[in-house]
Amino acid sequence: MAGVITALQSSWIGPFTGLSPRCFRKLVTALRREGAEAVRRGRPWSLPLEDRVLLVAAYWRTNLTLRQLGPLFGVSKSAADRIIDHLGPLLALRPRRRFRKDTLLIVDGTLVPTRDHTVAEQSKNYRYSTNHQVVIDADTRLVVVVGQPVPGNRNDCKAWELSGAKAAVGNTTVIADGGYRGTGLIIPHRRDPGLTELPAWKEEHNRSHRKVRARVEHTFARMKGWKILRDCRLRGDGVHHAMLGIARLHNLALAG
Repeated sequence: MAGVITALQSSWIGPFTGLSPRCFRKLVTALRREGAEAVRRGRPWSLPLEDRVLLVAAYWRTNLTLRQLGPLFGVSKSAADRIIDHLGPLLALRPRRRFRKDTLLIVDGTLVPTRDHTVAEQSKNYRYSTNHQVVIDADTRLVVVVGQPVPGNRNDCKAWELSGAKAAVGNTTVIADGGYRGTGLIIPHRRDPGLTELPAWKEEHNRSHRKVRARVEHTFARMKGWKILRDCRLRGDGVHHAMLGIARLHNLALAG
């Protein structure tokens, strides 16, 4: 069965990966170096590595069902499922282990509607969701850590610790919104009881804080261009692998 979409035609790469052809080639080269094309037992893959990477990215980007996506690449639904199960974890972003002393990080949580109710709970958007803690570098705006998903009914101050994001950043300076009270992160000033407004210097601090913290919101907006983060049908760790893989693609696209 001949496929319609192939990485041999660079015109398909941008729409389905969000990457330039040059960045896509860099990604494939890195995956080869990391062992993605190692010989395994059983039948060989019906698609070359470039097309398999494109298939996974297209699945995350379009959120088409596997029954729809498979024929576009000339493979069966089952083959497409195996490719995603195999390559999804290999595309995952590796969290940064060390940070410079002057590094400033920004954290926020985002909800991903998730159909697997064993990992999701009803959240404030009235859908079953998972809460993902995402940490970015304030200077480069690159994603450096994505925590393990927690049920969507957990607030951010709990999810920050439960997801492992807190442990991953260590003692690095992190700023966050007012939902992280009591976590030791840098959050906006709040009015003291009985006061109607903040002192001028605190208002100025809050304005500066909002401008910097908005960068993580911009990151979420770009990442959710991959439509699987608007309605994830993957089960178990699939939503975490998708979030990590999309973070890696986002970083590649941003860094060029």
